[in-house]
Amino acid sequence: MTLQLAVLASGNGSNLQAILDRIASGALDAKVCLVLCNKPEARALERARAAGVAHVALSPADYPDREAFDAAMVAAIRAHGADAVALAGYMRLLTPGFLAAFAGRVVNIHPALLPSFPGLRGAADAQAYGVTLAGCTVHFVDEQMDHGSVIVQAAVPVNAGEPLDDLKARIHALEHRIYPQALQWLAEGRLCVEGRVVRVLPRSDGKAAPGVPDGPWLVWPPLEQGF
Repeated sequence: MTLQLAVLASGNGSNLQAILDRIASGALDAKVCLVLCNKPEARALERARAAGVAHVALSPADYPDREAFDAAMVAAIRAHGADAVALAGYMRLLTPGFLAAFAGRVVNIHPALLPSFPGLRGAADAQAYGVTLAGCTVHFVDEQMDHGSVIVQAAVPVNAGEPLDDLKARIHALEHRIYPQALQWLAEGRLCVEGRVVRVLPRSDGKAAPGVPDGPWLVWPPLEQGF
């Protein structure tokens, strides 16, 4: 079943672009019904426009509180026919009302191996701490920052003394692979949440999904063909 998706973004939108590219390639069975930004200057809006995707910018300053702003987002998302939400560099916490509107169908990508290094500076904080492995996490969204159940993670080595931008580039490359993969599992109804544990169920046709070999990184659960 095609995933009817809204993407929330605040900035560049590179993960939005990765989602659009995987849809265009046929690997991701989804339709981006709406790109919604809280900043009118966000490049994500340009990406949506170039792809012919409906896009809206809403300013929090136009609403009396977070609840009213999120209610306006829910209305816009529903008006465009989306029933799942992907955060792609969206820099605001979502209210309980928003999460209830799309219960179990709001996901996020974070540039660190959660639960370590939540917040705005995931990769930078990991490097500053001196870890030898960094990475990224796709997770379900709950009311706490970078706290929801983990769907898939990817780890990359941290090279001593390397520029932060080099580390970020390696992490971003894997973000652009694991995020569309997680959304495809969601589209296929293959994500089973048991407490805090997310399991990827077998394909409904009983066939094993062809895997993608690992490179100088580790991804778990493994990626499938097309990602």
